[in-house]
Amino acid sequence: MKRLLEENQWPILAARVYTTEMDIEVRLFALYKERAGCSEVVLNLEEGANVKDLTCEVRLLFPNLAPPDVGIVVAVNADYADPDMELHQGDEVCLIPPVSGGR
Repeated sequence: MKRLLEENQWPILAARVYTTEMDIEVRLFALYKERAGCSEVVLNLEEGANVKDLTCEVRLLFPNLAPPDVGIVVAVNADYADPDMELHQGDEVCLIPPVSGGR
């Protein structure tokens, strides 16, 4: 059997930093659904993430979803959400595309 450690050598231990993460299911509709090519995506975010963190992740995942100068409107649990609203495991998140009207 091969000796793993020579004399006077210490094993190197890799330290891991554990963070609590949560999966957030995001629903996309209309224009966003077309541009993303899917109606749902699950994002893995750190616990304590907010709506702004979520929209940043969505923009990284789908760069053509919306122009950078266009704010993505988000609803959490059927209510419009401010960018600083904290998200929680199990929240129902929807991205609401811009709507243009007729007459």
